[in-house]
Amino acid sequence: MPSSLPSITVRAYTPTDEKSWLRCRALSFLGSHYYNDVTPRRRVLDDPSIALVVTLPSGCGEVVVGILDVEIDVEAATIDTIATHPDYQGRGVATALLAAALPILITRDVTTLDAWTREDVAANAWYERMGFIENYRYMHVYLGDGDDASGFTTPEGLSTPVIGFMHGRIEDEGELRSRFARTYVCRQYVRPILD
Repeated sequence: MPSSLPSITVRAYTPTDEKSWLRCRALSFLGSHYYNDVTPRRRVLDDPSIALVVTLPSGCGEVVVGILDVEIDVEAATIDTIATHPDYQGRGVATALLAAALPILITRDVTTLDAWTREDVAANAWYERMGFIENYRYMHVYLGDGDDASGFTTPEGLSTPVIGFMHGRIEDEGELRSRFARTYVCRQYVRPILD
């Protein structure tokens, strides 16, 4: 496969894209620290928002190979989902999606865009290349099989937790990593819309 796609078309998401959108997101997330963040339906974003896709022709129409969903809250916006199908990663898909979203955000008077990610090296490097600066960090902690569940309580009649997802303080990173097998630093990246 060539290192970049000859031409990438970015367009607005439509409801007919949902099945392909879900497949793109699931396959992209499968290779990341968000591998269990899979849903059977695309979350409907509150307005105002931006929903963009990159599609390529396939034998039965188009296939979504990149997605970007951005939620807007007055002058601030947050990337809800950005993902590239694994077969097309590193070929400019996410960069094209961001480049298409920025002018839209300007017209909506948004001044900052933020995003949250974990420890995936490629994702963190991409945000930094795109002008995002790390602003904040905290811990994502999963309680799973074999982890120390002491200290957890549940309502009467229920067992101790089998699985769980929690937020933790960055100051407790060492302790959390020693106690739970699946623990990540979650980073907030922020960039101004106008450079």
